[in-house]
Amino acid sequence: MTQTTALLRAASFAATKHRRQRRKDPEASPYINHPLAVAQLLATVGGVTDVVLLQAALLHDTIEDTETTAEELEREFGAEVRVLVEEVTDDMSLPRAERKRRQIERAPHVSPRAQQLKIADHASNLDDLGLDAPVTWSMEKRNSYVAWSLQVIAGCRGVNAALEAHYDEAVKRAKSRLARQV
Repeated sequence: MTQTTALLRAASFAATKHRRQRRKDPEASPYINHPLAVAQLLATVGGVTDVVLLQAALLHDTIEDTETTAEELEREFGAEVRVLVEEVTDDMSLPRAERKRRQIERAPHVSPRAQQLKIADHASNLDDLGLDAPVTWSMEKRNSYVAWSLQVIAGCRGVNAALEAHYDEAVKRAKSRLARQV
């Protein structure tokens, strides 16, 4: 299988799994836009050519947000992809505050691949937050997300300077846009 085919299989799988999901933005945009944006950030900004990492970017929310199992990911995409997706997957059986606390604690201890994925994921979310925040989120919750994200990404520093610089700019953009919305 070619690298292009491997990436397209992951994109198709993610699109199928997320087909009924929408983002929480005012337009209720298709959820698949987010994993695609994360993979694109890794490739274009971060210079990532690692197909396993790019597949994991496309699939990073499938276990957390769909009926997909880790075993299914391994069967379809191999153990490396499964492990990487699991590294960035929250345990959804835990309360939100506990999940957020664990992300901060775990970030410095996951693999460099997972750290890059986490940086791209948060940068994408911050860009969305500044432009089209979830309609149900208060200004306090939006600002709290930015502060929490900074704590998570602090534990991921040193793996990809270009991604980190892009993330830092995403933080600035989000803060600036949020300040104008007050």
